[in-house]
Amino acid sequence: MHAAPPFSLAVPLRDEDAYEIVPGDAGAGLVIVADHASNRVPDDLAGLGLAEVQFHRHIAFDIGVEPLVRVLAERLGAPAVISRFSRLVIDPNRGDDDPTLVMRLSDGAVVPGNATLDAAGREARIERFWRPYDRAIGATIDAAFSGGRAPVIFSLHSFTPVWRGRPRPWHCGVLWDADPRLPTFLLDRLAADPALVVGDNEPYDGALEGDTMYRHGTRRGLAHAILEIRQDLIAEEAGRAAWADRLVPILEEARRRADFAEPRLHGSRTGPVRDAERGA
Repeated sequence: MHAAPPFSLAVPLRDEDAYEIVPGDAGAGLVIVADHASNRVPDDLAGLGLAEVQFHRHIAFDIGVEPLVRVLAERLGAPAVISRFSRLVIDPNRGDDDPTLVMRLSDGAVVPGNATLDAAGREARIERFWRPYDRAIGATIDAAFSGGRAPVIFSLHSFTPVWRGRPRPWHCGVLWDADPRLPTFLLDRLAADPALVVGDNEPYDGALEGDTMYRHGTRRGLAHAILEIRQDLIAEEAGRAAWADRLVPILEEARRRADFAEPRLHGSRTGPVRDAERGA
């Protein structure tokens, strides 16, 4: 168990099934989020009926992300919220009304434990996994506001080097919706490295109604972005160390920028923002 963080949260430090909060300074000006950090499935869900090998694939979690997030949180002294369940159980980076919240088929793999899940079973998973994780992020952001400024929200994901037989050229990609502050900054800093091919809303588009950044960044007017790193670059410790060395000074600069410290509502490319609530 980690030592108590230097701020008071309205949720426990750890919920065994849903999340872990890596402690950090509430006044650090930064909250790190890892939606797909874990490939864990609680014992009572019986592995969702899948072979063990499936849980070592990207369909189960974002390879390399959890250990990199822990290093970033430690070096930056910032709190991080990490999921403790596989995205195959339920995807916390979807809205609770999203039809892809619980996947019955993922990249060619049928998920038997999800195939016949009814509405009551879906709601039970939302209550057990999705809502506690979502509340933990909100509580961590609230605690950051108590430190005297709006935090920057940085979400880390990883993507496969090849998709449907086609190699992906990007080393990383910055995903964003309508708030350009943090994304533009990240794109500029990362593209300054001639060794990197950096995607702008590649390999995915960052405008997704109800996803984690929509719920906690867009609705609250906080500077936010998702960074996707190609998973082969962070699957091993040496690669993660190199990316930590690259990202720490960038995030250090980002959290000190005055223009990121004020909540500003920018709307969403998906349409009118539901339940917008500027600031704390």
